[in-house]
Amino acid sequence: MRDTYAAERVHGFGTTIFSEITTLAIQHGAINLGQGFPDFAGPEWVKQAAADAIAADLNQYAPGIGLPRLRNAIAVHWARNGWREIDPDREVTITSGATEALFGALMALVNPGDEVICFEPFYDAYVPDITMAGGVPRFVRLYPPVGGGVADARAASWRFDHDELAAAFTQRTRAIIVNTPHNPTGKVFTRAELEYIARLCQEHDVVAITDEVYDQMVYDDVEHVLLATLPDMWKRTLTINSSGKTFSLTGWKIGYAIGAPHLTWALRQAHQWITFATATPLQAALAVGLETAPERGYYAELRADYRERRNLLTQVLGDAGLPTLPVEGSYFIMADISNTGFASDAEFCLWLTREIGVAAIPPSSFYADHTDLPLLARFCFAKRLETLQAASERLKRLGDASRVLGC
Repeated sequence: MRDTYAAERVHGFGTTIFSEITTLAIQHGAINLGQGFPDFAGPEWVKQAAADAIAADLNQYAPGIGLPRLRNAIAVHWARNGWREIDPDREVTITSGATEALFGALMALVNPGDEVICFEPFYDAYVPDITMAGGVPRFVRLYPPVGGGVADARAASWRFDHDELAAAFTQRTRAIIVNTPHNPTGKVFTRAELEYIARLCQEHDVVAITDEVYDQMVYDDVEHVLLATLPDMWKRTLTINSSGKTFSLTGWKIGYAIGAPHLTWALRQAHQWITFATATPLQAALAVGLETAPERGYYAELRADYRERRNLLTQVLGDAGLPTLPVEGSYFIMADISNTGFASDAEFCLWLTREIGVAAIPPSSFYADHTDLPLLARFCFAKRLETLQAASERLKRLGDASRVLGC
């Protein structure tokens, strides 16, 4: 009998860090500021739309590419924002979350041996997806503000070295993944940075896959720029998003991909054999969400609410001796743990969960190269204010606990 029946493509995969930390948080009764999901309800009017759709018997398979009403609502959303007029029939595909869209995109666009560039720290699904497609990941590091000085300067943003990115492009490069707003850093790529990426994509004939699930969560007059809208990039960019993030309904798993017809066709060839179709009544409800959100002032309210939560958690972590890095977008904060005395972020996050009762994610899980990593911990502020206040009370014990440990 063989030692394992697992295929080589999955044999080296471990358990996602999110599952590990969430399981540990449950075991120790910790407040979970690790995994990125809201602990508050999504909008009542969107949930009611789902109930109405179920009652109206919209309960059979949706078209594989998604309900026409939802695809049209997405096209209208793009036009309303001044991004681009898109064809909902030929350029929009509904998927089972952004996770499926990412997997489908890589399966559809990457051949065995092709190289795919991604910035590290990276969302943890990217590398397994590239691997299962037979691709080879190439990594370009994002550096924290002030070249290694982690929490000294609040005004600067994470950055990449232009020469390092240019050197990552080779004759074997097939695609680059760009996540903006970025998880886990909270960085929003600037127009100038995206223009530089676009030039390299054009020079090397490379496809860009952009993960933009936090596009409605940008703060302090920061501009979210779509790579697909830059000159000569529409034909080579597949844009991925998720209504679950925007409407705080992550369990619904309604994502979508937007791209020129030749890219959309490729994605759909993979999508039809991965999930075929996504939950019909939930698609109908999110169509209502996209159609009516502007008149309800939903997006402005969403940003204001998250800005308040960001500011509160920034203060809470600062008061606990964990100064934070700038957060331009998403709903994550990176905190500097270099003064805690722990040798690694994993040790700190495990101790924080078990002994203090607050769960955070060690960002080292999002790196392939563990050389010279900044000592940070990622916290999620997509939580009720009461949850963040409760975490604040527990984090007040950090100082005493550190002294006991000799940190």
